[in-house]
Order: sequence, then C-alpha cells, then structure tokens
Amino acid sequence: MKVIAINGSPNAEGNTFHALTLVGNEIKAEGIDFEILHIGHKMIHGCLGCGKCGINKDEKCSIKTDSLNDWIQKIKNADGILIGSPVYYSGIPGTLKSFLDRLFYVAGSNGGLLRHKVAAAVVAVRRTGGSATFDSLNHYLTYSEMIIATSNYWNVIHGTAPGEALNDGEGKQIMNVLGKNFVWLLKMKEATQCSIEPPMQENKVYTNFIR
Repeated sequence: MKVIAINGSPNAEGNTFHALTLVGNEIKAEGIDFEILHIGHKMIHGCLGCGKCGINKDEKCSIKTDSLNDWIQKIKNADGILIGSPVYYSGIPGTLKSFLDRLFYVAGSNGGLLRHKVAAAVVAVRRTGGSATFDSLNHYLTYSEMIIATSNYWNVIHGTAPGEALNDGEGKQIMNVLGKNFVWLLKMKEATQCSIEPPMQENKVYTNFIR
C-alpha cells in the first residue's frame, strides 16, 4: 500500500511538512509506503472551467503548462491521500486551491478516480483560521466519496517558525492519532475487499435552482 501526502505550503520543510511527517511516521511504522509531494512552491494554473477533462475522459486536464497530469496519475495509484495546508487569510493558499480544484474536477469527471480512497486533511497555523481552512479542505474529500480518517480533535497544529509546531504537544498527539486511524482504515479496507462489495457508484443528479 502507498499513501501520498500533498504539501501545499511554499516552504518545503515548514510546519505543514512537519504535520504531514508526524502522520507519515505512524503510517511508515506499519510498513506502508509514504511519500510527500511538495506542490506549494510550484506555478499552478487555476481551473478554466472548460470541461475538457469530462469530454475527453483521458484523466487529464487541458492545461499543459504545469505537472498536474503527472501528479494525477501518481495520486490515482495511491491507496490513501493526505492533504496538508498552511493558513493564508483564514483559508487555503492560492497555489494549493488551484491544484485541488483541478485535481478533484478531473478525478470526478473521469469516473471518480479518488472514490473510496482513505483520506485526511491537516492544517498548520500560527494562531487562528485553522478550523476554517480544515473545513474547506474537507469539502473536497466529502464531495468525492472518500473514506475520511479522523483524530481526537480537529487536525490543526500550531507554530510560526519552521519546526515550531513540534512544540505543540496536543497538535502532535492529534497527528499521531490521525496516523494510527489512517492505517487502521487502510488495513480494514484491504482486509474486506474480497468479502464486502462496495456500493455501486451512482450517476450524479444535478438540480439547478435558477428557474
């Protein structure tokens, strides 16, 4: 099994990285492959709303100026997805938002590439805005029928200087518990895949409220 963690911070080894690493250490301790994909410092275009990914059905975004299409395949082949974000103005940074909008739109338009993968989001914040950012990240996971791992509090860790989050005792425990629960869900899913059929995917019903 493999888990891909997405570091949406522009800082390669800032507190978002440390939050992901804390979760990842629990995952790796159980013999599961864990990789952090750092995208927060990349030039990533926002979604154009062209719908080409749904028309072409080739698991690709029509924008070819960044590496999103390569990342889509890497993430598609993972068993679990972990998204890490810092907090910018009480929300998701623009680069990560562009990445998530396009990733999840392509995945949803191509048969639900992320459906029933184990997933979780973690947030690193100096002071406040962590819960709002955490909530926004979970919108992507819940919309995509992913299996969400939880912890004993909201997945937010506090710190300013890189590595300072490691002094947040409660935050560290949250990440450690999350890692253990993440592994448990991965193993339950693997153990039951031959004995319990997952529910069939339904065609999306769209109801527009403009009359």
